[in-house]
Amino acid sequence: MTLDLSTLPLAFQFTSPGPILKQIGPITIRWYGLLIASAVLIGVSLSQYLAKRRNINPELLSDLSIWLVIAAIPAARIYYVLFQWPEYASKPEKIIAIWEGGIAIHGAIIGGILAALIFAKVKQISFWQLADLVAPSLILGQAIGRWGNFFNSEAFGGPTNLPWKLYIPPERRPPELVNFEYFHPTFLYESLWDLMVFTLLITLFFRSLSGKLRLRVGTLFMVYLATYSLGRLWIEGLRTDSLMLGPLRIAQVVSLTGITLGLAGLAWLYIRKRPLPDVVSPSQETRV
Repeated sequence: MTLDLSTLPLAFQFTSPGPILKQIGPITIRWYGLLIASAVLIGVSLSQYLAKRRNINPELLSDLSIWLVIAAIPAARIYYVLFQWPEYASKPEKIIAIWEGGIAIHGAIIGGILAALIFAKVKQISFWQLADLVAPSLILGQAIGRWGNFFNSEAFGGPTNLPWKLYIPPERRPPELVNFEYFHPTFLYESLWDLMVFTLLITLFFRSLSGKLRLRVGTLFMVYLATYSLGRLWIEGLRTDSLMLGPLRIAQVVSLTGITLGLAGLAWLYIRKRPLPDVVSPSQETRV
């Protein structure tokens, strides 16, 4: 006897209340913007706390966060717009309308890494030391930010009749799927995956503090890179709005690259037992 999941109670049916939280005169407060801002504030606070536990000046993480925001959010938007250029070429005024959604986390990660490399070089501190402190905050921020896709009714998967299905209004459905009402809530899948990765990273961090586990510098970021990319590789295959380069889903190509780099980094650290290349040598690093 097989269980028909479509007959189970619709306890997990999701329906967005809309992208706007509050309209106060000319001011529009959108869920997407609120979630991104919350993710940044929570992430900065967490990174500062982790820095204190590692005996690193938490103000350094506060300064880094400014660099990351300035670089990551525009980079995420540019990345998205470039791969959706036909859509924006006819309405360039929409390019800066980031509050309406349309940012790519891979673009944010690339922009953030470049900013952190420059920051580490300027401050004469190990990039990997900073990356390990930021990695848990980054994945937690991603878990929070994915709910912005829910409120915007975007980044959903293909049609489904599972109990945890997501209702998409007709105007937000792809033309070829306009007759379907319910879709895979890929925002939820990725948010839950990100929370699991966050739990793993935080567990590793505190086990290393207690002396139960010895982690080499750069380990947490490499674990983040490999595990997040693994989940995204699967989830991206479900989505209907993937950024494409010919027949390839760009996020899957980047995810495969992330898995490869993460595993290669861990092999370098624990099999070759050598430190990762850094922007400063241990003798140059500033003690903070």
